[in-house]
Amino acid sequence: MDDPVDFEAVRHRVKLLRDTGSEQVFENRDGVACPACGEAFTEALATTERTCQLSPGPSVDICLVREPERMIVLTHA
Repeated sequence: MDDPVDFEAVRHRVKLLRDTGSEQVFENRDGVACPACGEAFTEALATTERTCQLSPGPSVDICLVREPERMIVLTHA
């Protein structure tokens, strides 16, 4: 199994925009690679909730990473 995505390890390269306890949103400020496709992501949503609603804009690609305890949605704009 792949290692979990560790935003703490790249905290100097991403900015935490929101943390509700069950959801965290990070902005990529330094070209951190997406764990799904290898390209730099724009933002990442990490959630432990069973459901969440997203409203990406047009021309936004999305990658998903499923971990045992959370889902991570990464956007590419």
